[in-house]
Order: sequence, then C-alpha cells, then structure tokens
Amino acid sequence: MIRLTDLPLGTPLPGRTALTAQWVLGHAGGQHCLIPSGEVVFEAGRILHVGPRFPGEVARRIDLGRALISPGLIDLDALSDLDTTVLAIDHQPGWAKGRVWPRSYVDRGPYEMYAPEELAFQKRFAFAQLLLNGITTAAPIASLFYREWGETVAEFSAAADAAGEMGLRVYLSPAYRSGGMVLEGPGQMEPVFDEPRGMEGLEAAIAFVTAQEGRHGGLVRGMLAPDRVETCTLPLLRRTMDAAADLGCKVRLHMAQGEMEVQTVRRLHGTTAPDWLAQAGLLSDRLIAPHATNATEADLAHYAAHEVSVVHCPLVSARFGSALRSFGRLKAAGINLCMGTDTVPADMLMNLMAGLLAARLTDPGAPHQSSADFWDAATLGGARALNRDDLGRLAPGACADMAVFRLDDAVMTPAIDPITTLVAGGTGRVTQATFVDGRLSMCEGRVAGIDLAAAQSRAQAQFDGLVAKYPERSWQHPPVSDLFPPSYPIREEAIP
Repeated sequence: MIRLTDLPLGTPLPGRTALTAQWVLGHAGGQHCLIPSGEVVFEAGRILHVGPRFPGEVARRIDLGRALISPGLIDLDALSDLDTTVLAIDHQPGWAKGRVWPRSYVDRGPYEMYAPEELAFQKRFAFAQLLLNGITTAAPIASLFYREWGETVAEFSAAADAAGEMGLRVYLSPAYRSGGMVLEGPGQMEPVFDEPRGMEGLEAAIAFVTAQEGRHGGLVRGMLAPDRVETCTLPLLRRTMDAAADLGCKVRLHMAQGEMEVQTVRRLHGTTAPDWLAQAGLLSDRLIAPHATNATEADLAHYAAHEVSVVHCPLVSARFGSALRSFGRLKAAGINLCMGTDTVPADMLMNLMAGLLAARLTDPGAPHQSSADFWDAATLGGARALNRDDLGRLAPGACADMAVFRLDDAVMTPAIDPITTLVAGGTGRVTQATFVDGRLSMCEGRVAGIDLAAAQSRAQAQFDGLVAKYPERSWQHPPVSDLFPPSYPIREEAIP
C-alpha cells in the first residue's frame, strides 16, 4: 500500500494519482457538493475525475482515511513578512507604539530595518506557513512601517522563485505608495506625499509583472498592489488602473479598513475612499479590496454596482475590535466575498471560525452566514476575484490544487458534517497535506524547500532584532520595555 508520506515532496508526480478519503468536496451544478467515500484523480497538474472510485488505470492510489479532500484555500491578503500587528494587540494607542513614523525619525531619514537576505527569507518562511494551513493560492501582503519607503523588485523576484520552488500559487508585485503618515505630536498624524516616488514604485511593479507573469509553470502571476488608499494620490491610482488593464491583471487596494484612513481620506478628499474612487471612475471588477470593516452603506452600494471583490480578514479585524457588518449582508447585496488571513497564525480555518462568530454576533438575522458560505468565500470567492474558474473547485479540468484535512482529531469529536466540523472546531493543525498543481507541497508538517525547525529559529531572531529598533521610530523613543511590557511582571527569584 502506498502512503502519502511515500510521495516525493515538491516534485511533479508521474502518471495518474488517485486520492481517496471519507469525504471529498467536489463541484457540480455551480456549487460544492459532498461526496462520501470519494476519490480524486489527477495527472500533469489537472484533475481528471471526482466522484466514486475511478474505473481507469492509475499509477498509485492513496487512501487518506478519515479526512476531507477539499479544493485548496485561496488567501488574497496573505502575510508575507513577520507580523508586527501582534505587538499592538495589548499595546495601544498605535501611534505611541511605533505604528506611525514620528517626525524625529523622518527627519533623520527612514531606512530599511531588514537586510535584503532577511526580506527574501521572510517570504519563504511565510509561504511555508500558508502551505501548512492548506492555502494553495496567495496574494502576499506585508507592512511598510519598517521600510525605507516601498517594496523592491529584488525581494519579490526572490519571492517568486521561492513560490516556484516550494509549490505555491501566487499573485504578487512590490507594493508602492505616494505618501505616508507622519506623527507630528501625540495623536496628531499628518499625511506627507512624494508623488514622483510613488510613480517610480508603480513603474517598477509594472516591469516586475511583465517579467514574472507565468513563470514557474504558471504558478507566478502578477497583481498590482498599491499600499493603503490614504497613502495614494489620484494620479497614482489612475495610472495603476490603466496599467492593470494593459497588463490584464488585478489590483488590490486596502480601503474602508480603519478610523485613521476614514478621517484622513475625508480630510483630503471630503468623502470616503470608495466614494472618492467611484467619483473618479476607478471602481471596477478589476479591484480587490480588503477589508470593508469601515464601509458605509453608500460605500457598499458602490462595491456592488462596480463588482468590487471584498477580502474578509476576520481574525485580525476582531483583534482590534472591528468586524464586517456583515458578511451575510454583503453577500445578499451581490458583493463577491473572498478571504484573507493578514496576520499570524496564517490559519484560514481559524479565520473562517472567527468570521462566522463575528457575522452571527453583528448581524444575527442576516442570511448567507453558514459554515458553507465561509468555505465558499475561501475557495470559490477567491477564484472569482481572480477570474479563475479552474481554481477553488474540484472538478475535471480544474487545477490539481487540494488541501487534505484530517477529521480524526480528538478535539473535533464527535464530528458531524465535515465542513461544519472544520469551521466550528478545526485549526490549520489538522491540515495533513497540500497539493499545488499536482505537486505535494506540504505533507505531515514538512514543506518543500525549507527546513522549518531552522527557519523558525531564524524568524524569531529577525523579529527580536526588529523589535529592538522600535524605539528609533516611536514617539519620544521610549525603551522597548516601556513600549511592549509583558502581560504579567517578570519575576526571576523564587516565590516565598
């Protein structure tokens, strides 16, 4: 009998492979369907059969037992650095904790707080976390707080190569911006713009997409990624949308996501960000917009009218007291909803649970707020946002992108419907395997192209080094011990 662990990690499998499990989440008639004791057969990166036992010849058949074979999960706001938002969970206000550059730091000259090789490593480490959690398609996102200005072509070229080597489908390009917020006094944040620098960043991103599109057997695709809407000028966004049309790619732009943005955009433009872009004629189905937690009714109407996709990142939003209001209402309005993780852990199952809980709490009477609705967002919604009908589903002709989730975890016993079981009680730790384009990219905690034990130690050391630099870019430069005190006092002597 061939076991999953007998398969080579990270290399194409010759011939036909059949995976059987207690449950398969297939796709028929325009929706997902559950197939008991189902089988998925794939070859050369494409699915050939989904259903009962395949009658034809196969090179290998692997029985996964009590498990669900699902379409791979799609994460359109996928963390690709070492998450600094966790520092703000219990340490507020953000302006006093290094989340906004103080004038003193700007006058000295912002600088890159990570070396190029550190940035390249972080992409590889983050991609491993995604694969460990059953995520097969990702649009990377990183913070610009610790950057000199924007992201670079060099680091994203390394990221593209890492995705190809590890077996992760990515949509990416370096993030750019025309401006940033500067802290002039306690709580006093002012936008400062440098439009030529923003345009340079955009042109570099265009060149990156042109050079990288379709590399690594099609795993690497382009997506323009201007930074948060309050850091962008109208000329930069116009040029972005025109370039995206020429390139045939999508644009991701964070907006309607926080009070600082809402206040800044209203001060600059007299309205909300979605309304500002609607008036400028820049909203379309080409746009993918995290997070919409601060969207008004008028904003949501704009999204629906112009077929903008919303990326829902419930875990990171809930950590800071905000929620989408609500998932069900947006879906009922015809807005395409997809999912993002945007924080550590890069655990999509945890996000689906957080999203379901937040939806029920904020709008208990809304329709379309079931476990299946959230699973749809993490698969079909993401595929729809990318205009990819060969992703997010298990059906003949689709890409062989699959996630295998164990259903024999004692924490999830007794199990009921597999989707409800995983959303209500699962975490990414039950992910047994991740296939991308027919390649086994992750199996039983091992990820192709990376030594995770060594990588974890290296990642922690890099993060600790960054935290040590926070006083330089924090208001009045307090020591780290004052910026981020521990949850409880540290005691090193014996307790009497």
